[in-house]
Amino acid sequence: MTESRTESSEWLIYRGAGEPHDGMDRLPPPPPWRDFASRETAGPGADGSQNRRLGAHRHLAELHRPGAEELEMINAALYLRRPLLVTGSPGAGKSTLAHSVAYELGLGNVLKWSVVSRSTLQDGLYHYDAIARLQDVQIAAQGGFGSAPGGPGAVEGIGSYIRLGPLGTALLPSDTPRVLLIDELDKSDIDLPNDLLNVLEEGEFAIPELERVADRLPDGEAEVLTADGAKVRVRDGRVRCRAFPFVVLTSNGERDFPAPLMRRCIHLELGRPDHKRLATFVRAHLGDEAARRGDDLITHFLERSRSELLATDQLLNAIYLTDAAAPTSRDRLADLLIQRLDRPR
Repeated sequence: MTESRTESSEWLIYRGAGEPHDGMDRLPPPPPWRDFASRETAGPGADGSQNRRLGAHRHLAELHRPGAEELEMINAALYLRRPLLVTGSPGAGKSTLAHSVAYELGLGNVLKWSVVSRSTLQDGLYHYDAIARLQDVQIAAQGGFGSAPGGPGAVEGIGSYIRLGPLGTALLPSDTPRVLLIDELDKSDIDLPNDLLNVLEEGEFAIPELERVADRLPDGEAEVLTADGAKVRVRDGRVRCRAFPFVVLTSNGERDFPAPLMRRCIHLELGRPDHKRLATFVRAHLGDEAARRGDDLITHFLERSRSELLATDQLLNAIYLTDAAAPTSRDRLADLLIQRLDRPR
């Protein structure tokens, strides 16, 4: 009994013994999706979380092989310049689809808008920081800033307080479309799907704060920030796309959407991932060797997912962590990490 406990406890960093020790020296590198140190290599204005996941998403895009129906619906959305509404269970590959299209067609990094219950249409379009501008004006009035043209109190400086959201950035005029992932739309409040209709239909939107002062701006233009940290010029306070973005709306099927939205979208229903797709998912994040060693966990995960609600993130966590655990605790640890999400409370 003592030997078994010692063997199964060798991987523990925190031992609960109440005695200081140098166990932190044995802590392995973090999983790729939790490597916050990668933010140090991110470029100006880059999102650290996006930078952490870019390599894995790129690898997933390289390995992604869509089925016939998926391929046809993606191309239908491209031809018709319509949003693609992708529904399916967690881990079915809904987000991967957007990255796969961007990678294969050379459309740049995917713009991502993660929807929550408080999200509004304006969150996706742009944010105007009126409070910061007022504070800067007050500081300038007290002599804290110089009086050069374009300062915080000048009309010319208004663009410094406006940042486009992911949807607003995707609608900027360009010769090729951007790829926009609007993730988990079913988590929004009841109004957001309807509010999206006009913008997705017209491919343009107004920024009233710029429209009001457009006649006082040089050439009617203001320089604003985009969601991915670039600076662009907006003319006459309106953003109008030239190439409609490839928009992927994802849903876990937790609610129904209004008929007007469904009518304007191409709808693709993804089934549960099979063993091959799950193994690809694991290889993309953890490498071939981890996928090989975790093959039995993938099989067990698939068997359980037929009757339980599970997420592929749980599978990734289990395979990564059980690589570091002693063999005697491996299966038990995996079961602790892969717990059904729909169990009664």
